[in-house]
Order: sequence, then C-alpha cells, then structure tokens
Amino acid sequence: MAPSVPPAPRTELPPAHGAVICVAAPCLVISPEHGQLTGRGIDGIYRSGRRLLSRCVLRVGGRDPVAVQGRSLGSDRAAFTATVRTGAEPGPDPDIGVERVRHADGTERITVRSFTTRPLRLPVELLLGTDLAELAAVAAGRAGPELPAGVHAAGLRWSSGEAQAVTAAEPAPDDALASAGLLRWQLELGPGESRTIELRTVQDRVSRAPAGQVANPLAAARAEGDDPRVEAWFRRSVEDLGALLMRDPQEPADAFVAAGVPWRLGLAPAESLWAARMALPLGTGLAAATLRTLGRTQTRGRGPDAGKIPGPLRGAGPQLPPGCTGTEATLAFPAVLAEARRWGMPEEEVARLLPAAERCLQWLRGALGPDGLLADPDPGPRRLETQAHAHRAALLGADLLDGCGRPGAEEWREWAAALRKRFGDGFWIDGPDGGRPAAALHPDGRPLPRLTGAAAHLLDTGLLGGGRLAPGLLGRVRAEQLARLLGAPAMDSGWGLRSMANREPGHNPFGHRSGAVRAHESAVAVAGLAQAGFENEAAGLLRGLLDAADSFGYRLPEMYAAEQRTAGSAPLPHPAACRPAAVAAAAGVHALTALAGLRPDAPAGTVAVVPLPGAPLGALRFCDLRVAGEPFAVRISRLGLGMVEEAADALQLGG
Repeated sequence: MAPSVPPAPRTELPPAHGAVICVAAPCLVISPEHGQLTGRGIDGIYRSGRRLLSRCVLRVGGRDPVAVQGRSLGSDRAAFTATVRTGAEPGPDPDIGVERVRHADGTERITVRSFTTRPLRLPVELLLGTDLAELAAVAAGRAGPELPAGVHAAGLRWSSGEAQAVTAAEPAPDDALASAGLLRWQLELGPGESRTIELRTVQDRVSRAPAGQVANPLAAARAEGDDPRVEAWFRRSVEDLGALLMRDPQEPADAFVAAGVPWRLGLAPAESLWAARMALPLGTGLAAATLRTLGRTQTRGRGPDAGKIPGPLRGAGPQLPPGCTGTEATLAFPAVLAEARRWGMPEEEVARLLPAAERCLQWLRGALGPDGLLADPDPGPRRLETQAHAHRAALLGADLLDGCGRPGAEEWREWAAALRKRFGDGFWIDGPDGGRPAAALHPDGRPLPRLTGAAAHLLDTGLLGGGRLAPGLLGRVRAEQLARLLGAPAMDSGWGLRSMANREPGHNPFGHRSGAVRAHESAVAVAGLAQAGFENEAAGLLRGLLDAADSFGYRLPEMYAAEQRTAGSAPLPHPAACRPAAVAAAAGVHALTALAGLRPDAPAGTVAVVPLPGAPLGALRFCDLRVAGEPFAVRISRLGLGMVEEAADALQLGG
C-alpha cells in the first residue's frame, strides 16, 4: 500500500483585524496601531493592488517614539500619536509630541512639537523601503525582499520591471542615503514650536497621485436619535461605501462598490449588487451603475449559460460544496432593478437595463432541475437561499415587466406560485417544536436538516408597487415559527445572527457559513422580520448589531465570531474578514432604515412609512435620503409613529 501523501499546507491570510485601514479605492493603506510601517506582514501603502511602500519607520532624536494612540479619522485617513523623551528636561515626562496623519492616497503629514522650555536641535530620520509586491503575493507570503532605492530629487524611488514608486518629502531632506533607505532632517524647534514634514508616495514621479475615484453617487444622508451610536454607525456606513467605490474599466463613468479590503478590492457581482440594493435609500445612482457594469459581463448567445452573469465559486462551509456567486447575482439583477425603479430610478435608465433583466429571467426559466428547484451550482444541492432569491426574482421581475409594459408578468407569477408549492413540500421539516426549514436538499431529495442564517432570506421578499411586499415562500404560520427560531439564543448570539445554530453538528463560532455572524445576513434578518411584523425578534437582532458596531468602532467586519454574549464580553474579530466590506457597510444603512419602514413607489408618486412598532432605539430622524431622486427626511417618534418632514413635491404619503 502506497504511503499517504500529506496535503499541501494551506496559505493562511495574514491577520488584518488589528490593523488601522484607510481606503479610497483603488488606494489603500494598512497600518499597525502604533503607526510605524515596519516592512513586515501586510502593512503598507497600496494602489491598484500594488504595495508602493512597505517600510516607513520614524526616529526622533535618535529614539523610537513611544506609541500613545492610533485612531481612524474617517474611511480614508488615520492619526497616530506618539511621544519622545529627549532628556532635555528633568523628570519622566515626554518633551516631544509626534502626530502622524496618514491618508489613503499615500500622503502622510508628520508633525513634531516641542514641549520643552529651551530651544532644541532635533534630528528626525525616516527609514523607507518597499518590495513593490502585488497584494495577492503579500497575502500568500510571497512578497520577496526589499528593493534597492535610488535618490529622487526630494526623496527616494524604487523600480522593478514596469512597477515604480516614489516617496517625495516636503521640505526636502537635508540628507538622503539610498543604500540605507534613509531620509534625515535637522529641525530647529523653539519652546512650543512645531514642524511638519509631508510625505507623498506615488506610482511615478508626479508630485501627487491622480484622483482615480468616480463622483460619489451616494447621498450624504444622516441619521440622529436618542441613541447617539445610531448617528455614528450610519455615518461610518455611508463613508465606507463611498470609500469602496471603484470605476468600471470599460466605462469609467460607472461606479460599483468593491467587495472589501484588504483581500477583495474589486468587483464581486453578488456582493456589489447586494450593497447597491441595501443602499437604495441613499439614491439609485449606485444601483444603476452597478447594474450597467454587470450587464456588460452578461453571457450572450445561446446555451445553458445565456443570460447568466458570471461569478466565481465561493466557500459555503463544511456542510455544502462551494456556491456560485454568478447564480446569486443573476437572480439579484432583475430584483434590484425592480426595487430601484420603485425608489425612483429614471424610467429611461430602467428601459436601458430592462433587456439584461429579461435575459436573467430567461436564464432562470431554463435553469431549473427536473424537480422544479434551482441548484447552485448545477449539478449540486438545492440551497434554501437560492430558492428564495429565485422566487423574489420571479415576483419582482413580473412587477418590473408589468410596470414597463412588457409581456410575461402573469406567467412569472404562476411560476413563483408553483415554486412556493414545491418549496413547502420539500424544504419544511416538521417537528414537535413547530418544525424548521432545511438548509438545502441534496440532488436525491434528502434534506440537510441544519438551521442556518440563510433562512433569513425567506423573509426578504422584496418591494412591489403601491408599497406592498411580495409574498414569501413561507405561509404565515411557518413564518412565525422561523421568526421564533431566528430570535432564539441558538441563532441570536447577542451580537447578531449566527450563520448556523450553535446546537447543530459542525457549529464553529468562527465558521463563515457554520456559525460566525455575517453582518449583511443579520441586516437582512432585521429588515425581513420588521417587514413581516415580528418586532421583538427584529429589535433584539438590531440591538445586538448596534452593540457589535460600537465594539468595532462602527466599521463592522463582513463576519465575526458568534460566541454567546455574556456580561462584559465583546464580539471577536475573524482574522480573515474584510473590514471595511461593502455588504457590511451597507448593512448599517439597511438595518437602521428598516426602523422607518420606507416603502416608496416613485412611478405611482407615493411613499408609505411603516415604522417598527415600539421604537426599539428611541426617537430617530433620517435626513437627506433619496426618494424619487429628491431629498427625503423622516422622523420616528418614541411611540413608533412616522412623520415625513421633507419629500419631493409629487410624492403623496400612503400606499
């Protein structure tokens, strides 16, 4: 018998959860909390996936500054405060303060301030270096050694093949030593005086990096309320979505949100569409541009993939084989377009995107298996959430076809009704406790009896005309049972919804599909429960999400460990999670605006406001949202009553 061959070791992503990350896509800076870029790990200044600077170590007066604080100042900048004790004054107190403000575009301002009572002549040194590595190589541990530096007119430069980076300083250094990667200044500081050195790291020899970002299509909406954390979470969510905006290389005027940093700073079809959908209260511009971008990738011609939006396979946890984001994006496309129209996407934009949505529906019609269910990928399991996405696509697609005067709407409604019947017969597992939905059906029809967070998608039915919600795959009795399950401790960790119940075999609090909290799935659960009238369960999950957001500085990771909440505990970061991530940032907008229960129908000129009863976070006010392309403001009282304060003149309240 041949000896077994041990499996090749898996590459572990370097941990990023403790890093201070600044992003203004495609620019990215990853810093440790102390602010010194040491050349180790993933720290560095990146642009378009290439590390331009990996080492930037500051020494003041021949000493390493003592780190005091590192903090984020916004999505695209951070500040690092340190002190130095030169010995010029007696006693233990530091006599030099250092503040470094680092921007995502590669700019850094280093301010050195004297606290002494006498003049100082202070040497300041910067040790610089880079490997010009691609981020993928850094993540895989294949970055390579630092490159030799050359002296630039006001700093240093590095090159390797076609890649190049320049770090320029202002004022120019007194000395530059390329062999050591050293820039040195002699600063004269009087009592209380400060001096600032500005560094600019770019890909070429120009003085400053070109902007690169598209115009932000998201409204600068604000939230305020009795709980001050609401304002902070909403603001950071909107900022991070803006920071993740990237151009479509084919049509630079169109923007989409990248999936997340540091690992997925690019287009991920399903995540980009989900983020655009959850951000519809900030306007329809992002949804329109994302739909156009993905429409250009749609498979044309004939064959089983015609009409599908391509997407890579992604991990689905130990219970199921990988799932295909292309299926999810294809099903989301007509639903997002239909809802964007209700929020006020101009009809001419809808008309241009309608043929791509119809092709998605045509693909869906031919993608069902012999059992009338949709596999993902095919051949493979019939996942619960895939059936929910397909059902929503059919019903919202029918609404879209009706609204645009296209044929086929009634046929899709009948198709959805047949899917409801098949789902009810095959997916629901009866039991003495009321039963539960199966996570999936195997190809032979056997159910996978796991309770997972994906069940939240059964409550996310989508918005139809007149402020109505589409019917779901579950009847009222089973929906009530699912709400109880989602709100129970087995699924509600106290910090959000687990991706799998903690009593299931194979539960792992760090498993991204087998137990961890996935921020956007929790927000989907909050909104779905609120829309279906399960206020207690929605409020419980929402409070947990808000507490988790507070713990993470209001920048939720895409997932985090779902250890059961106890007194004095905190949510644990997942070492491989992106932060910020598009769907996690959009989750803040989606979960909080769910409290207002906005149901617009811009083509009909109406908007309904159906707040969550009980006002679980107290009084709330949202302003500068967008409905029908115009500013919209709504206030929710402590009694849970909604009042529209600003809206387009043509909108009527009600539905």
